[in-house]
Amino acid sequence: MSERVERGRGRGDVDDYEQHGGFPVYRATEDDGGPDFGRLVEALRTIQDLGVSTAPPPDVVRRAAEQAEALVALLEPHRVPEGQQPGGRSMGLPGRGSLLMMPWTVEKFDATGVRSTGVFRRFHMGGNGAAHGGTLPLLFDDLFGMITHAYGRPISRTGYLHVNYRKITPIDTRLTVEGQVDRVDGRKTFVSARLVDAEGTLLADCEALMVVLLPGQP
Repeated sequence: MSERVERGRGRGDVDDYEQHGGFPVYRATEDDGGPDFGRLVEALRTIQDLGVSTAPPPDVVRRAAEQAEALVALLEPHRVPEGQQPGGRSMGLPGRGSLLMMPWTVEKFDATGVRSTGVFRRFHMGGNGAAHGGTLPLLFDDLFGMITHAYGRPISRTGYLHVNYRKITPIDTRLTVEGQVDRVDGRKTFVSARLVDAEGTLLADCEALMVVLLPGQP
Protein backbone atom coordinates (compact mmCIF):
# COMPACT_ATOMS: atom_id res chain seq x y z
CA MET A 1 0.00 0.00 0.00
CA SER A 2 1.41 3.35 -0.97
CA GLU A 3 2.31 6.05 1.55
CA ARG A 4 -0.38 8.21 -0.04
CA VAL A 5 -3.05 5.62 0.67
CA GLU A 6 -1.91 5.03 4.24
CA ARG A 7 -2.25 8.73 4.97
CA GLY A 8 -5.94 8.39 4.10
CA ARG A 9 -6.47 6.00 7.01
CA GLY A 10 -6.16 8.49 9.83
CA ARG A 11 -7.96 8.19 13.15
CA GLY A 12 -10.58 10.62 11.92
CA ASP A 13 -11.75 8.11 9.32
CA VAL A 14 -12.42 5.49 11.99
CA ASP A 15 -14.07 7.95 14.39
CA ASP A 16 -16.34 9.19 11.60
CA TYR A 17 -17.37 5.76 10.35
CA GLU A 18 -20.74 5.85 12.13
CA GLN A 19 -21.56 8.98 10.12
CA HIS A 20 -24.15 7.43 7.82
CA GLY A 21 -25.56 10.52 6.20
CA GLY A 22 -29.25 9.83 5.67
CA PHE A 23 -28.72 6.05 5.37
CA PRO A 24 -30.28 3.55 7.77
CA VAL A 25 -27.61 1.69 9.74
CA TYR A 26 -27.22 -1.75 8.17
CA ARG A 27 -26.14 -4.71 10.27
CA ALA A 28 -24.87 -7.93 8.74
CA THR A 29 -26.93 -11.01 9.51
CA GLU A 30 -26.16 -14.70 9.36
CA ASP A 31 -29.48 -16.20 10.41
CA ASP A 32 -32.41 -13.89 9.52
CA GLY A 33 -34.70 -15.82 7.20
CA GLY A 34 -33.64 -19.13 8.68
CA PRO A 35 -31.53 -21.92 7.18
CA ASP A 36 -33.66 -22.06 4.01
CA PHE A 37 -33.19 -18.43 2.99
CA GLY A 38 -30.18 -19.27 0.79
CA ARG A 39 -32.22 -22.03 -0.81
CA LEU A 40 -35.01 -19.55 -1.58
CA VAL A 41 -32.60 -17.03 -3.09
CA GLU A 42 -30.99 -19.65 -5.33
CA ALA A 43 -34.42 -20.87 -6.51
CA LEU A 44 -35.42 -17.27 -7.33
CA ARG A 45 -32.15 -16.74 -9.22
CA THR A 46 -32.83 -19.89 -11.25
CA ILE A 47 -36.34 -18.62 -12.01
CA GLN A 48 -34.75 -15.41 -13.30
CA ASP A 49 -32.48 -17.50 -15.56
CA LEU A 50 -35.41 -19.57 -16.80
CA GLY A 51 -37.54 -16.48 -17.33
CA VAL A 52 -35.12 -15.25 -20.01
CA SER A 53 -34.16 -18.62 -21.53
CA THR A 54 -37.34 -20.69 -21.95
CA ALA A 55 -40.24 -20.69 -24.39
CA PRO A 56 -42.95 -22.72 -22.63
CA PRO A 57 -46.33 -23.47 -24.23
CA PRO A 58 -49.36 -21.42 -23.12
CA ASP A 59 -50.63 -23.98 -20.61
CA VAL A 60 -47.24 -24.02 -18.85
CA VAL A 61 -47.11 -20.22 -18.89
CA ARG A 62 -50.54 -20.14 -17.24
CA ARG A 63 -49.53 -22.61 -14.53
CA ALA A 64 -46.24 -20.81 -13.91
CA ALA A 65 -48.05 -17.47 -13.61
CA GLU A 66 -50.47 -18.97 -11.09
CA GLN A 67 -47.60 -20.36 -9.01
CA ALA A 68 -45.70 -17.06 -9.21
CA GLU A 69 -48.78 -15.16 -8.07
CA ALA A 70 -49.22 -17.63 -5.20
CA LEU A 71 -45.62 -16.97 -4.14
CA VAL A 72 -46.25 -13.22 -4.23
CA ALA A 73 -49.29 -13.70 -2.00
CA LEU A 74 -47.22 -15.82 0.40
CA LEU A 75 -44.42 -13.26 0.74
CA GLU A 76 -46.35 -9.98 0.51
CA PRO A 77 -47.50 -9.89 4.19
CA HIS A 78 -43.86 -10.06 5.31
CA ARG A 79 -42.49 -6.82 3.84
CA VAL A 80 -40.16 -4.98 6.25
CA PRO A 81 -38.47 -1.55 6.26
CA GLU A 82 -35.12 -1.07 4.52
CA GLY A 83 -32.26 -2.55 6.51
CA GLN A 84 -34.32 -5.29 8.17
CA GLN A 85 -34.57 -7.75 5.28
CA PRO A 86 -32.02 -10.60 5.08
CA GLY A 87 -31.57 -9.98 1.35
CA GLY A 88 -28.45 -7.84 0.94
CA ARG A 89 -27.31 -8.45 4.54
CA SER A 90 -26.61 -12.19 4.48
CA MET A 91 -22.83 -12.06 4.27
CA GLY A 92 -22.43 -15.83 3.94
CA LEU A 93 -24.48 -16.01 0.73
CA PRO A 94 -23.40 -15.17 -2.83
CA GLY A 95 -24.25 -11.55 -3.53
CA ARG A 96 -25.14 -11.23 0.18
CA GLY A 97 -28.50 -12.82 -0.67
CA SER A 98 -29.57 -9.90 -2.87
CA LEU A 99 -31.25 -10.73 -6.18
CA LEU A 100 -30.05 -7.42 -7.61
CA MET A 101 -26.36 -8.04 -6.99
CA MET A 102 -24.22 -10.52 -8.85
CA PRO A 103 -24.24 -13.89 -7.04
CA TRP A 104 -20.52 -13.70 -6.37
CA THR A 105 -18.57 -14.82 -3.30
CA VAL A 106 -16.15 -12.54 -1.45
CA GLU A 107 -12.76 -14.21 -0.98
CA LYS A 108 -10.81 -11.27 0.43
CA PHE A 109 -12.07 -8.32 2.46
CA ASP A 110 -9.57 -6.09 4.26
CA ALA A 111 -8.02 -2.63 4.15
CA THR A 112 -5.74 -3.62 1.24
CA GLY A 113 -8.66 -4.47 -1.02
CA VAL A 114 -11.56 -6.77 -1.85
CA ARG A 115 -11.61 -9.78 -4.17
CA SER A 116 -14.73 -11.64 -5.33
CA THR A 117 -15.31 -14.58 -7.67
CA GLY A 118 -18.36 -15.85 -9.52
CA VAL A 119 -20.14 -16.16 -12.84
CA PHE A 120 -22.49 -14.05 -14.89
CA ARG A 121 -25.58 -16.23 -15.33
CA ARG A 122 -28.01 -16.52 -18.23
CA PHE A 123 -30.11 -13.79 -16.59
CA HIS A 124 -27.17 -11.39 -17.10
CA MET A 125 -26.64 -12.14 -20.80
CA GLY A 126 -26.74 -9.32 -23.31
CA GLY A 127 -26.27 -11.39 -26.46
CA ASN A 128 -24.10 -13.99 -28.18
CA GLY A 129 -23.00 -15.58 -24.89
CA ALA A 130 -21.68 -12.34 -23.42
CA ALA A 131 -22.66 -10.58 -20.21
CA HIS A 132 -24.78 -7.48 -20.81
CA GLY A 133 -22.55 -4.41 -20.78
CA GLY A 134 -24.72 -2.82 -18.09
CA THR A 135 -24.04 -5.62 -15.62
CA LEU A 136 -20.34 -4.79 -15.37
CA PRO A 137 -20.82 -1.31 -13.86
CA LEU A 138 -23.16 -2.90 -11.30
CA LEU A 139 -20.49 -5.47 -10.41
CA PHE A 140 -17.82 -2.79 -10.04
CA ASP A 141 -20.04 -0.34 -8.17
CA ASP A 142 -21.02 -2.96 -5.60
CA LEU A 143 -17.36 -3.93 -5.21
CA PHE A 144 -16.36 -0.30 -4.63
CA GLY A 145 -18.92 0.00 -1.85
CA MET A 146 -17.32 -3.01 -0.14
CA ILE A 147 -13.82 -1.63 -0.74
CA THR A 148 -14.55 1.71 0.92
CA HIS A 149 -16.22 -0.13 3.83
CA ALA A 150 -13.27 -2.50 4.27
CA TYR A 151 -10.89 0.46 4.15
CA GLY A 152 -12.73 2.13 7.02
CA ARG A 153 -14.24 5.05 5.14
CA PRO A 154 -17.66 6.43 6.16
CA ILE A 155 -20.75 5.71 4.03
CA SER A 156 -20.13 7.11 0.53
CA ARG A 157 -21.96 7.63 -2.74
CA THR A 158 -20.49 7.05 -6.20
CA GLY A 159 -19.34 10.35 -7.71
CA TYR A 160 -18.35 8.84 -11.05
CA LEU A 161 -17.56 5.40 -12.43
CA HIS A 162 -15.62 4.73 -15.63
CA VAL A 163 -15.48 1.24 -17.16
CA ASN A 164 -13.06 0.15 -19.88
CA TYR A 165 -14.37 -2.90 -21.76
CA ARG A 166 -11.22 -4.73 -22.83
CA LYS A 167 -12.64 -8.07 -24.03
CA ILE A 168 -15.99 -9.85 -24.22
CA THR A 169 -17.11 -10.98 -20.75
CA PRO A 170 -18.63 -14.47 -21.03
CA ILE A 171 -21.52 -15.89 -19.05
CA ASP A 172 -21.29 -19.22 -17.18
CA THR A 173 -17.52 -18.80 -16.75
CA ARG A 174 -15.83 -18.32 -13.39
CA LEU A 175 -14.26 -14.88 -13.18
CA THR A 176 -12.50 -12.77 -10.55
CA VAL A 177 -12.90 -9.09 -9.76
CA GLU A 178 -10.47 -7.35 -7.40
CA GLY A 179 -9.88 -3.75 -6.43
CA GLN A 180 -8.53 -1.36 -3.83
CA VAL A 181 -8.40 2.22 -2.62
CA ASP A 182 -5.83 4.17 -4.63
CA ARG A 183 -5.85 7.42 -2.68
CA VAL A 184 -7.91 9.56 -0.34
CA ASP A 185 -8.43 13.31 -0.54
CA GLY A 186 -10.74 14.65 2.17
CA ARG A 187 -14.25 13.33 1.45
CA LYS A 188 -13.06 11.79 -1.82
CA THR A 189 -11.96 8.16 -2.09
CA PHE A 190 -10.45 7.11 -5.42
CA VAL A 191 -10.77 3.39 -6.17
CA SER A 192 -10.02 1.02 -9.04
CA ALA A 193 -10.59 -2.63 -9.94
CA ARG A 194 -9.96 -5.29 -12.59
CA LEU A 195 -12.10 -8.15 -13.92
CA VAL A 196 -10.14 -11.17 -15.18
CA ASP A 197 -10.80 -14.75 -16.27
CA ALA A 198 -9.17 -17.91 -14.85
CA GLU A 199 -6.09 -17.36 -17.03
CA GLY A 200 -5.69 -13.80 -15.82
CA THR A 201 -6.86 -12.24 -19.08
CA LEU A 202 -8.13 -8.72 -18.47
CA LEU A 203 -11.79 -8.42 -19.47
CA ALA A 204 -12.56 -4.99 -18.01
CA ASP A 205 -11.15 -2.45 -15.61
CA CYS A 206 -12.78 0.39 -13.77
CA GLU A 207 -11.97 3.49 -11.77
CA ALA A 208 -14.35 5.47 -9.63
CA LEU A 209 -14.72 8.29 -7.14
CA MET A 210 -16.59 7.60 -3.92
CA VAL A 211 -17.70 10.69 -1.95
CA VAL A 212 -18.34 10.56 1.81
CA LEU A 213 -21.86 11.70 2.68
CA LEU A 214 -22.42 14.73 4.87
CA PRO A 215 -24.61 14.33 7.98
CA GLY A 216 -28.22 13.89 6.90
CA GLN A 217 -27.32 13.67 3.22
CA PRO A 218 -29.34 10.98 1.35
